[in-house]
Amino acid sequence: MKLWAGRFQKETDTLVNDFNSSIGFDARLYKQDITGSMAHAAMLGKQGIIEQGEADKIIEGLKAILADIEAGQVEFSLDNEDIHMNIEVMLTQRIGDTGKRLHTARSRNDQVAVDFRMYVREQIPVIIAQLLELERVLVNKAKDNMDTVMPGYTHLQRAQPTTFAHYMMAYANMLRRDITRLEDCLERMNECPLGSGALATTTYPVDRFQTAAALGFDKPMDNSMDGVSDRDFALELLSDLSILMMHLSRFSEEIILWCSWEFKFVDLDDAYSTGSSIMPQKKNPDVAELVRGKTGRVYGSLITLLTVMKGLPLAYNKDMQEDKEPVFDAIDTVQMCVPVFAAMVDTLTVRPKNMAKAAAGGFINATDCADYLVKKGMPFREAYMIVGRLVNLCIKNGETLDTLTLRDFRAISGLFDEDVYQALALKTCVNGRQVYGGPSAKSVAVQIENIEAFLAQRS
Repeated sequence: MKLWAGRFQKETDTLVNDFNSSIGFDARLYKQDITGSMAHAAMLGKQGIIEQGEADKIIEGLKAILADIEAGQVEFSLDNEDIHMNIEVMLTQRIGDTGKRLHTARSRNDQVAVDFRMYVREQIPVIIAQLLELERVLVNKAKDNMDTVMPGYTHLQRAQPTTFAHYMMAYANMLRRDITRLEDCLERMNECPLGSGALATTTYPVDRFQTAAALGFDKPMDNSMDGVSDRDFALELLSDLSILMMHLSRFSEEIILWCSWEFKFVDLDDAYSTGSSIMPQKKNPDVAELVRGKTGRVYGSLITLLTVMKGLPLAYNKDMQEDKEPVFDAIDTVQMCVPVFAAMVDTLTVRPKNMAKAAAGGFINATDCADYLVKKGMPFREAYMIVGRLVNLCIKNGETLDTLTLRDFRAISGLFDEDVYQALALKTCVNGRQVYGGPSAKSVAVQIENIEAFLAQRS
């Protein structure tokens, strides 16, 4: 018989029972549900709402159920609808009518709200730890490639010279923001909805501060209607994870390009690549492609929950049962992607000669050529036009700026001198950019120090 069957004269239709059930996915909340119930029972006993002996009996019964679940000795029932009712029914079967006292001064609305928050709260540090490890990988790659000159791009066109280290630190800074966003989410969500009841608390003298402290929350939520109807923490997490996956997807796209024969800037380790069933020469960047593809999956989870929540009046509505699957799936997806992505980056081989060869073409030192003239006293816009003429000359004659003769330079401007060749050398171009945040070895060293300080604060 359903725990809520008193009001009803008919049994629930089998189709409705299956449709209504959430045990298929919320079973993973068993530990949080039992932990929350033990805290609630302890509070009921302390407040004299139930006898202390009854509270102790309930807590011991819940501990035994938890041990049995973790030992694989419990099979959840679809008839009991969700994880909360499954555990309550098991408890009552084991300890008798005392088990029926557990739900005093509580609703499934505040019960699921606290379970869900506790689960998300436990998963965020797991993701943060994975991201910190990826940050360490990027720092090490940067340290190994401080002088590895490569072209930087805008519009996927070669634009200006940079280094592989500078590139790695760009992604390291993105991931640092991802970590701090998750930390902010974790801090903001750490308020306890337990004791909100269905929406209007209870007439029993519950102590919400006791249960909040027992469950590791900073405080109870300030409004009981908000307590049972809020899913902002889940939306914020999904938003954070979507941004994170966007960063990994961008990085994946770069790696996919870089390991192609058209670029060949990097080689992926065989352990993080796959082959073709028909083309024996192929080495495919499947890890990067799957990360790029799974990004859409996480985006979908965010859009799902935003759409579920957008039209719901206060307080709880059954629509909100749809909150868990997208969050569970997004968490699972991210926790699968980040470690394998970190391992792929850690084991890839950088090809400095190919990067240098690409950097030598495409006139990526053209801006430096204009700056050379500006430093000799010419206005930038005039210098810009002169260098444009030089580039056209190079294209017409199959030259680069580096291979032009001094006579070629001086035919367009008398300000050019022998020192122009040193000024246009790619390492000069890179290391001349000592502005904070730039690609010079000195500037990148500061960026690495900043990320290492960030990591040290979290070690």
